Amino acid sequence: MAFFSTTSSQYLRSAALLLGGLLTLGACELDKPELEGPVPTAGFTVQLNTTEYPVVATFTNKSDNGFVYQWDFGDGSPLESGANARHTYKRPGTYAVKLIVGGRGGTNVAPQTITIPSICSNNAFSVLTACSASGSTSWTFSDQAGAIKRLSSTGAVLSSSAAPLPACQADDQFSFVSSFAYVYDAAGGTFSGTCGAPRNTTSDFIFRPNGSLGQIVLQGKRAFIGLPDSVVNKTYDIVEATPAKLRLQGTNPDGTKTEVTLMPQLSALDRAKQLLTGGSTRTWVLDDAANAVIVVGPGDADPTGYYPGGPPNSLPACQSDDEFTFTMANQYTYNAKAETFVAGSPGACAAPRSGSTAYTFGPATGAGIAQFELTQAGSFIGVTDGANRIYRIISIDNQTMVLRVGPPSGSVVHTMKLRVK
Repeated sequence: MAFFSTTSSQYLRSAALLLGGLLTLGACELDKPELEGPVPTAGFTVQLNTTEYPVVATFTNKSDNGFVYQWDFGDGSPLESGANARHTYKRPGTYAVKLIVGGRGGTNVAPQTITIPSICSNNAFSVLTACSASGSTSWTFSDQAGAIKRLSSTGAVLSSSAAPLPACQADDQFSFVSSFAYVYDAAGGTFSGTCGAPRNTTSDFIFRPNGSLGQIVLQGKRAFIGLPDSVVNKTYDIVEATPAKLRLQGTNPDGTKTEVTLMPQLSALDRAKQLLTGGSTRTWVLDDAANAVIVVGPGDADPTGYYPGGPPNSLPACQSDDEFTFTMANQYTYNAKAETFVAGSPGACAAPRSGSTAYTFGPATGAGIAQFELTQAGSFIGVTDGANRIYRIISIDNQTMVLRVGPPSGSVVHTMKLRVK
């Protein structure tokens, strides 16, 4: 039998059904056509466990003269039978809970309103799940050295990863939803000593607001964050949580600790700017040790058609020592050191043209991940004779970048290799 909880008339129908069942039961047990006895009184108390989230509510029945019980938790979940009940609320809010009690004298209903608190006021949980915004955040490994560390029980560093991580590890995504769901997307492969088959998993998780920032406890049997060699009890301490960085530690069975540092999963455009600026400010230089550090061509279709580039370490000293600094606040600074190499025929070292300018950043027109335009007339990067001041990022990672200046076709394009200073 089923009971519905949306209106009083529905409760009356539920009560009638329950009473009908009791009449049948009475006829079977007592061989009488009707039941006798007091109408039950309905009541219950509730206790909320807010030491961890999602909140678990424990309902204790205080009814008298009843022996059939039905619970409506007010959140759209299925009704539940039993004298007492426990229920998990995955979302904060106010819920109208009702207990329907049946006895020999009929039925009764006990309503009670409960309020489930939000954990979004906790800074670490808000960062973890973006619950004050979209309610869902994806993280990936930091692109800096030390994204994965093995620590002693006292916190001493036993080993630390280099940058970049293996490709099958660097593209992993770890997503947390404010309704306490966790998803690991291996993006094709999971690293466990070597690149192997993907171990994609989904899991509920518990958040404990204890300690300095809190703990994440995964509920899935094969779930993990960072490394597949699962930590004890799948429990991860949050040791740092900002919109730009999430640092977690878990204790291993041997007493050592695994620490992973994650960063937000950005769009390709946002990630390009993050790498360009290092998240704050970053200085680049021409990568003179590379082959063909500067090439010239008629356009994207033939970027080396005019000049295929020279051998490593062939740039003039007054050009190879130039520094190009970019900030997240869209400021660019050129430091020529002592001199600037001025292109032409013949090219020569000349007075320094150091200076600063604002830049605009956006999607690339033509080949490239993104592009930026230097605002100040006469400003440049690498070469003084670029066709314009629009620089397209052809490729970029945490250490190297390929820039191209000039329109995709119909003019001249200079393509340059740079490295982080």
